[in-house]
Amino acid sequence: MTTMPREHTEGLDLNQLRVMDVLLRERSVTRSSMVLNTSQPALSKALSKLRCYFDDPLFIRVGLQMEPTPKALGMAPAVRAILDGVQSLHVDQVPFAPHVSNRNFSFLAVDAAIVVMLPPIVRALESEAPNVHVSAMPLEAEHLHGWLQTGKADIAIGSYPLLTQGIRRQILFNATYMSVMRRGHPRLSTTPSTAEFTAERHVLVAAERTGHAMQMAQEALEAVIPQNNIAIRVPGFTAAVLAAKQTDALVTLPSPLAAVLARELDLELVKPPVRLPKFEIAQYWHERYHREPGNMWMRSMLHRLFHSGSRFAASLP
Repeated sequence: MTTMPREHTEGLDLNQLRVMDVLLRERSVTRSSMVLNTSQPALSKALSKLRCYFDDPLFIRVGLQMEPTPKALGMAPAVRAILDGVQSLHVDQVPFAPHVSNRNFSFLAVDAAIVVMLPPIVRALESEAPNVHVSAMPLEAEHLHGWLQTGKADIAIGSYPLLTQGIRRQILFNATYMSVMRRGHPRLSTTPSTAEFTAERHVLVAAERTGHAMQMAQEALEAVIPQNNIAIRVPGFTAAVLAAKQTDALVTLPSPLAAVLARELDLELVKPPVRLPKFEIAQYWHERYHREPGNMWMRSMLHRLFHSGSRFAASLP
């Protein structure tokens, strides 16, 4: 394995090593700058210094990709070991005290999880960790793994069966799908037949960023609903429900979100007469942060609030 030149070791900056680590994974200056939350000029400057330290180009542009040189690939395990070691030292020295901490925790989640889970989280923080804050980050599938690995996001919440490499998972609860319609719909009951259900207009949520299970549900709906009866497709659950509230269209969405929005927007829940998949909502975190005290505390709180035997789970349709 290629090692780092001894004469340059003292001059290395941890941020520069993080740049190298992310470039090895992302193979793109643009994507790496987004993962590291830094500007492209700053990242290019760090890369230039790394090239000087190691007397090697390290990354060469091939088409749209930044491909690592053999020397960069050889150094990858040593770079990762250094960064993991620094993280381990930090974990060992800084305990987490929720009642006095002012830490900000970042979550990756689709709008369904944000709407359903954020209120119980905020209520719990008010009593247990009044100075702790949370940031709900919009889900970008291409950055899901990278942001968990670098710590830009602490936890992802949803259903992502393909998120596996270096990622741990804990199931929180199981759910299915329900439809919602405006109260006083002129034709439908809350338990329509298949013919009645498919004859109505529908608003569909684009499933690309909502998780594997929602994509399966969308395919099942599209298999039975005539194309002409799909009134509109929208990128988010909340927008779909607001569109349905002003029309006679139906929206089918995860049952926890359906219950919340039906209550808050005075809508009626409809049991769809279509075979739709059940799915698991889990929390995901990277192996690097498995023993980090703050991450451990937040995961414990989420499990307590939302696990299958909790009050929350018992309220699901």
